[in-house]
Amino acid sequence: MKIAKDRVRFNVGGRIFETTSTTLANAGRNSFFGAFFDDNWALKQPINDLNPNSEFYIDRNPDCFGILLDLLRTGDLHIPPHVPERLLHREASFYGLLDHVRSAKWGPFDANRLRYSRSVTGRAPGDGTAIRAGPDGGCCVAHGSMVRVYDWMMEEHPPINLDYQRVNDIAWVDSENVILSACERLGRGDGGMGLFSKSTGELRYKFQVCHENRVKSYTAGALSTSSDYRIFSSCKGRSNEYGIGVWDQITGKQIDFFYESPGWSLGDADKLQWLNGRNCLLVATLFPRKDNCYISLVDFREKRMVWFWSDIGASMTVDEKRVRDAIAMEDCNAICVVNEYEELGFMDLRMSGGSVRWSSRSRLMKGKMPDEPCYPKLALHEGQLFSSMDDSISVFCGPDWVLTSRLRQSYGGSICDFSIGGDRLFALHSEENVFDIWETPPPPIL
Repeated sequence: MKIAKDRVRFNVGGRIFETTSTTLANAGRNSFFGAFFDDNWALKQPINDLNPNSEFYIDRNPDCFGILLDLLRTGDLHIPPHVPERLLHREASFYGLLDHVRSAKWGPFDANRLRYSRSVTGRAPGDGTAIRAGPDGGCCVAHGSMVRVYDWMMEEHPPINLDYQRVNDIAWVDSENVILSACERLGRGDGGMGLFSKSTGELRYKFQVCHENRVKSYTAGALSTSSDYRIFSSCKGRSNEYGIGVWDQITGKQIDFFYESPGWSLGDADKLQWLNGRNCLLVATLFPRKDNCYISLVDFREKRMVWFWSDIGASMTVDEKRVRDAIAMEDCNAICVVNEYEELGFMDLRMSGGSVRWSSRSRLMKGKMPDEPCYPKLALHEGQLFSSMDDSISVFCGPDWVLTSRLRQSYGGSICDFSIGGDRLFALHSEENVFDIWETPPPPIL
């Protein structure tokens, strides 16, 4: 039971709702209802009126208000058939309750509980470049020179079109902005990187490379960001600007450039990964972009590679030599690699130039590769390791990285890329540019 002064009445679009301050407080400080409370979470006087029949009028949809109010009361989300989900999401955004709706729709990310949600059909067949999950549960998909951006409701925003200039990679800066890296076109003076609005697709900033005090045109490749607002990209130009560029995320200014040393490959890197604990950048240049594989950790403070490995001169079989992807696992002091047969290998970060310890238990595929294979990709998320192969994604868990589950949705051909973020996993298929959405079901309400 609640006392009268704890009750609040709303008139929403002509319909009366009555609730309590306790229920409203569940919305959180940053919601529409957070403004009703003082610093001690007591109702402010105009709302906590002595007249029990006083109302607070809101000129919004009453059906959606009732659904959201019930969500605050119970933690459960029930959407009647007559209420369009898009309308509910719009109203939830107005009240600042989108996070509550997302939490009710799916639970904390757990790869072993993931369930296929749906697929989004691509606009053009083949040649998918990359898919990147956004922090808010949406994603963006690169296809040739086009990037299509979706919010967490899978509603598409205006596409980003680079006018037939191939996109190499995408990175989210925040929930409203993405960075694209693109190829240089000779004679055009374009290429490089740009910051684009997720909502409108407009170019907000272009990142420049300066070499010997001159602005250079360049091709930008793999991207990564750090927690201290830096942006990293592999770069190659027509002079000596081969290496890793660093920009300030706030100002957009170039703040550093790590030039590749003779006999090593940085400017063609396939993958960059920032390691917060080591304050270093993983740089991996892999077959078939290069005949040999180069993996290193770069410390920009000391201007040197503090860890490195290459398969040049290594005495190993051809299959094991062809490393297709690599990922740093800081908690394990290791780097995990994968070959074209989805066999996992591990290297000790405490020893440079050591050999790869291949895990025979992880071999999941034997025999011939498909005619047009999509090479495996790796990801690490919340202590779980993921590896894509053909039309499925394998999940490994535990200290020995035991295979615990496989995700497969075959429509669209082999998986060419996947990404995890916003409590979702997105898998991009190569043949039709279809991408699948996997979500963790919410825990049961008791």
